[in-house]
Amino acid sequence: MAEKTSPSFAGKAPTGEVELGRVQLAPEVLEVIIGIATTEVEGVASTTGNFASGVAEKFGKVNHGKGVKTEWTDAGLIVDVYCIVEYGYSIPTVATEIQKQIRDALFHMTSLETKEVNIHITGIQFEKDTE
Repeated sequence: MAEKTSPSFAGKAPTGEVELGRVQLAPEVLEVIIGIATTEVEGVASTTGNFASGVAEKFGKVNHGKGVKTEWTDAGLIVDVYCIVEYGYSIPTVATEIQKQIRDALFHMTSLETKEVNIHITGIQFEKDTE
């Protein structure tokens, strides 16, 4: 099994001349950024995780990285997002907007470019009864 490596880049002094050291990002940080960017898109009901994240949420733990998988390859960062779309929204439009939001959020917060952003729609959420 391949060892996971974290992205890193050189930290610069305010003048931009002196290298201060390396900055490394934990994969969990990227997953949280991606998860928050995904849920901010109109039409996204939620992201879907696994059984363990579902149990943790029952006990009140908020997991912003739920439903997000990141993988570093030689070609770059590959992101997979698993989410549920609200009924009545165009799935292609929502998926495209999720891709844009994720690319923008990652670039603005970390200066990282993504090779792929794959969106997996795992369900549709219908309106809940208010009774």
